[in-house]
Amino acid sequence: MGKAIGMIETKGFIGSIEAADTMLKSSDVRLVKHEQIDAGLVTVVIEGDVGAVKAAVEAGEIAATRVGELIASHVIPNLDDSMSKLILSKVEIGEKKIQKKNARVESVQKQVNKPIPADEDHKIEKTKKPY
Repeated sequence: MGKAIGMIETKGFIGSIEAADTMLKSSDVRLVKHEQIDAGLVTVVIEGDVGAVKAAVEAGEIAATRVGELIASHVIPNLDDSMSKLILSKVEIGEKKIQKKNARVESVQKQVNKPIPADEDHKIEKTKKPY
């Protein structure tokens, strides 16, 4: 049998983790991606032989429904190589975006943590409390 890809989309993080764990334990498949999308949607993507992916997605559907809300699932048998590259490239692009965002956060933190130079015009004088 050829290479296949299986996808499960859930509403909420917990259902997606349960689905992914069940899929990986139930069949000889590999986790390709676990992606959080807007509005609480999370997509889990696995790959493997067609039969293993079908069985894993069926088990994942049951698991996701048990603890959360299953939105959709799908198996694409005999996935074209260019599609596989597209899916993996999105993961790499997402990781690069995260790295850039982390670099910006570090830059802002450095600017915020810089000491303010003291000068004579901005000295704070202590005052005595009138009591």
